[in-house]
Amino acid sequence: MSTAAEPSVGHDPLVDPPAPVSVVNLANGLTVFRLLLVPVFAALLLADEGTHDGLRVAAWGVFALAAYTDSLDGKVARSRGLVTSFGKLADPIADKALTGAALVGLSLLSLLPWWVTAVVLVREVGVTLLRFWVIRHGVIPASRGGKLKTLLQGVAIGLYVLPLSGLLASGRAVVMAVAVVVTVVTGLDYVARAVRLRRTSARADMKRARRAARR
Repeated sequence: MSTAAEPSVGHDPLVDPPAPVSVVNLANGLTVFRLLLVPVFAALLLADEGTHDGLRVAAWGVFALAAYTDSLDGKVARSRGLVTSFGKLADPIADKALTGAALVGLSLLSLLPWWVTAVVLVREVGVTLLRFWVIRHGVIPASRGGKLKTLLQGVAIGLYVLPLSGLLASGRAVVMAVAVVVTVVTGLDYVARAVRLRRTSARADMKRARRAARR
């Protein structure tokens, strides 16, 4: 009878490749749920031309829920190892859809100047295009300014969605003004970081080395 230990037949994490993450998971489900909430929010906000206070409060509730899933899906994806290509693509689309629907809806109701909506949306679309521009060079991490921008935009939009009057209505204009300034400043910062990344990335260094070798 041999005393040698039999080799184990189980999974060896050092040899076997990790199992692919399924697209159908909790994090992606939260993202899709946020996308589905966008038309519900828009319908409630625009119902009765925005004159029904109860529907406006309901719209705020849907917006708040959707905004909460924005922070939740990312945390779930990272903590449980559920990051997928679909999630990376769908998450920013859901964010832009929610913000865009809110801003356009508020402008249609004459609650928010159209120039504010235009400035914010141009910045958001521009940053998305920049991400694709630098995607082969690396990823620009979210800055504190970017996180502050998201928070200020959410609070300001939420205050405009609610049927407020008097001092509270005046106060929300101040919050939105600060949000717009931070939105523009962080957008310019993103442009600078994107240009710097394309110049200093490993991919850029390789291209320069190849050009130098051909001379």
